[in-house]
Amino acid sequence: MTPIDVLLLKLPARRIAADGVRELAASLRDAAPPLRHIAAHAAIESVESYVYLVLRERGVPHLGPLQDALARLEPGAQLVPLQLMMSVDGASAGKPAPFHYVVETDVAQGGEEDLNAWYDQEHLPGLASVPGTVLAQRLSDPTGSPRYHALYELETQETFGSPAWLKVRASPWSDRVRPMFRNPKRTMFTHVLTVGM
Repeated sequence: MTPIDVLLLKLPARRIAADGVRELAASLRDAAPPLRHIAAHAAIESVESYVYLVLRERGVPHLGPLQDALARLEPGAQLVPLQLMMSVDGASAGKPAPFHYVVETDVAQGGEEDLNAWYDQEHLPGLASVPGTVLAQRLSDPTGSPRYHALYELETQETFGSPAWLKVRASPWSDRVRPMFRNPKRTMFTHVLTVGM
């Protein structure tokens, strides 16, 4: 089985608040594998939340107790195991990041090598270098869909769509790779709360 770094809890019909994050963290203490922290984000333009359960150590956790607890606490929630592929400190590393932008996608058959090279060599480092980007990461769901998740922690919502951001997106390589995205989902979230475990 593939080692996991993060468990993403998708709450498709709930905008979680800080009290809800604290309650969830307290309820999962005994059921979850050892966690470094829980970071929760609520979507801006839809009613959904993403809660990242960041594992203390990369591994293959036994998820039965966690899945049972979540079935009671958050019916309808989806638990997605993710593997960290790349992490790049942004131009604004160390600053608060109240915004969390996520791009989830699968890739057309035959396009995976080009997509991964583009993200690793150009796109992720380029967006990380934009003023206002605190952190840029790529994760993958080794067995599910969407397979790829790009996460951007942003100092302001305006960072997304700034001239520097748009310049990175407007490359010939981007124009070649972007049509290979399948079922893309792009969501801007606000950071709700991070709880250490």
